[in-house]
Amino acid sequence: MKVLVTGATGLIGRSLCRALTDEGHTIVGLSRSPEKARGLAVREMLKWEPQSGPPPEQAFDGLDAIVHLVGEPIAAHRWSEEQKKRIRDSRIVSTRNLVNGLRSTKQPPAAFISGSAIGFYGDRGDEKLTEQSAAGRGFMSDVCKAWEAEAEAAAELGIRVVQVRTGVVLSQEEGALQKMLTPFKLGLGGPIGGGRQWFSWIHIKDIVGIFSYMLTSSVSGPVNATAPEPVTNAEFTRELARALHRPAFLPVPKFGLQALMGEMSEVLLGSQRVLPKAILEAGYEFFYPTLAPALADLLGAGSKR
Repeated sequence: MKVLVTGATGLIGRSLCRALTDEGHTIVGLSRSPEKARGLAVREMLKWEPQSGPPPEQAFDGLDAIVHLVGEPIAAHRWSEEQKKRIRDSRIVSTRNLVNGLRSTKQPPAAFISGSAIGFYGDRGDEKLTEQSAAGRGFMSDVCKAWEAEAEAAAELGIRVVQVRTGVVLSQEEGALQKMLTPFKLGLGGPIGGGRQWFSWIHIKDIVGIFSYMLTSSVSGPVNATAPEPVTNAEFTRELARALHRPAFLPVPKFGLQALMGEMSEVLLGSQRVLPKAILEAGYEFFYPTLAPALADLLGAGSKR
């Protein structure tokens, strides 16, 4: 297959390009900074300013599928109004521009696999959330709803559309896990805000596997990309401490986190017990369905798969 990947230089994009290339697919990447493509597993890297307009026409030549991963990291900076606009526009406007580019192609690709996030569901306590669950409330929920609606517009062109609602990606390279390691290694780790909120995670190998699986699957619509066994924040803290052979007894108080992070603290304090019903019914088999083996693999204490 010939696959166009936007956001190819990001955490998921880099790993996905490597995996798809190893499987024999031809990858074309889009990035605001094509010079970052050095060492990236792509056949060609094209420049695209996602919020300025559609990609160059050559990006769509002979495509079988598109994987759309562009988006400002949600935890990169405190959520000022300007930063919230960057988070929102990087997803919504880029998706709109990408679909507008597809409208002018003579032969659209068969599949459009767009990123989304479990932020769609908002803070839901202990409720078990599947793809049929309603959207929640809050900034990230509103962003995800609009993001998915822009992607769904591609269905008007006869394209199969999938919105992959990604959980917290655990990786050796960067992201949430790497930010947690330093305080835990120093013995300063602990549950956040009481630790009862649900934490829906996924190993980097499985998020890559799900995007790859969606390229040839017949599934359309939203897909939860989280491990089948979510854990509470307290459970995650215990498992991470155990994997690092460090204590985890210093809780992070809710008020302190809110004072430090402002509105962005909802990402850590919100509870989302997300279940990957659609992908399991589609036949995908997880490499790491449970947390302990996933952490052992990522932290070097387990065998690679």
